[in-house]
Amino acid sequence: MEEYSLPGLFLSSFISSTLLPGGSEVLLLYLATQTDELWWQLWVVATLGNTLGGIITWILGRWLVKKFPQRSLSEQKHERALTQIRHWGSGALLLSWVPVIGDPLCFVAGWLKLPMLASFVFIALGKGARYAAILMFL
Repeated sequence: MEEYSLPGLFLSSFISSTLLPGGSEVLLLYLATQTDELWWQLWVVATLGNTLGGIITWILGRWLVKKFPQRSLSEQKHERALTQIRHWGSGALLLSWVPVIGDPLCFVAGWLKLPMLASFVFIALGKGARYAAILMFL
């Protein structure tokens, strides 16, 4: 089973960070208590997968605004994200880990064409901090 633990965690954290639901935190906790994997390895893999999912959501927002520039982000979940990003800029992406609002934040950041590098750094910092906090409470 251990040969699947890191790839499974990566896949779970990636899926959890896209617009699909997932449970990477539960898997991370399980693996931290039940496998011989080092905690830092689990943290790196979960953070990478989750960050990649956020980046893909950001890219999707950037791509869709180019494809459909006349469309607006009028859905309620996007309105909250728009408000946060207009106020905080790329720094709002530190909250990209938060359930329900995190995915729309990444999407709206891409839609609004926030700076790519800053967006990716804040996405990674937010998601990495969340997984570190989870592992610290074990």
